[in-house]
Amino acid sequence: MSRLGAGRHLEARTLPGNVAESTHSLRTHDESTVDGVLRTVPGARTVVCVMHPRQDVTHHPLVPELLARGFAVWTQGTRSVNNDIALLHEQALLDVAAGQKFLRQRDFDAVVTLGHSGGGTLFAYYHEQAGSPDRLAVGPGGRATGFAEADMPLPDAAVFMAPHPGQGALLQRMIDPSVVDESDPMSIDPELDPYAEANGFRPAPQPSLYAPEFVRRYRQAQRDRIARIDARARERLDDIAAARRRYEETRDAADRRRGLAPRVLTTYRTDADLRGVDLSLEPNDRPYGSLFGRRPDLTNYGLVGFGRFATPEAWLSTWSGLSSKANLLRCVPNVTAPTLLVELTGDQACFPADIDAVVTASGAKDFALARVAGTHFGGALTPADPTGNHLAAQEIGTWLAERFVAA
Repeated sequence: MSRLGAGRHLEARTLPGNVAESTHSLRTHDESTVDGVLRTVPGARTVVCVMHPRQDVTHHPLVPELLARGFAVWTQGTRSVNNDIALLHEQALLDVAAGQKFLRQRDFDAVVTLGHSGGGTLFAYYHEQAGSPDRLAVGPGGRATGFAEADMPLPDAAVFMAPHPGQGALLQRMIDPSVVDESDPMSIDPELDPYAEANGFRPAPQPSLYAPEFVRRYRQAQRDRIARIDARARERLDDIAAARRRYEETRDAADRRRGLAPRVLTTYRTDADLRGVDLSLEPNDRPYGSLFGRRPDLTNYGLVGFGRFATPEAWLSTWSGLSSKANLLRCVPNVTAPTLLVELTGDQACFPADIDAVVTASGAKDFALARVAGTHFGGALTPADPTGNHLAAQEIGTWLAERFVAA
């Protein structure tokens, strides 16, 4: 039996033999440190930047594909790689800026961002803020962003591959609204249970079929749960702020400690997008299952999941579909650089309606859409097919070669 999460982690091909590789530690505007890897091939004039707000992309499958096509590749982490409990997208943008400044100091003619999955919204948010004369001053949790004072070089082009709508917007689609007690992972409202046969679920691998009225109620309840968690996050931030104000007046060590305590939010059951098991909802070529595996009725109750542990500020900045500014459709009208959007036809997170919305909202005059067969992480639709990553790399390489110089 294959493991529940099979298909999430894909191996990259071997790097070409003529690759020069160097690692770099960079200082951000707010004095944090981030690391990146620059790989080049002889004569490369264009560098492609690959980032994700939470994941290590050093060995992303597109890296060898792009190098083989004559492009340099910069892979970089944010300060929250593999530990996103305190992930603020506003800080992640300063991390992106550090990488962009570094690359502008190298001998490249063009710098191109490539955002896959959550990297798409990260880069869209960066493009929006880097190109804005009136940058966001304060993040959703009330912290100053530092954007106005930061050097945020504007990239020369943007590639979006399977860009889901943003961490918060995606979580709002996946969160289980049947949770009635946020402290109890087994609490449930049976009338909203997505994995109850009475509501339309069928045991895997049979396709489920949910009635339109249930879908409507379910999605409203998902929004309502997000709003309740938002309120709890803001209440905790208010408590922290009050303790800090008291400390300024009294210098009481107890208030100092209260002002430092993060009061981490735990959010249970976040693998419950109805489209994972009802393939008639927004149909495409996707297989049965979710981003987390082939049995969302089980993985919904597991440890791995979006937004499972987060500080109140990180929740509002990253995981709230109502409060986060890192929203693809909010940002993409202000991405004016030449843009390529790559749709994977079996995507489990970026659906055809999402692609249509990005096409409509894009602010780029030079805009292109490519469709390739594959799943969200770039896997093949069937074992006999080429991978989605390979097919996407072909489209990306052709598009870049028409606009920028390769090796």
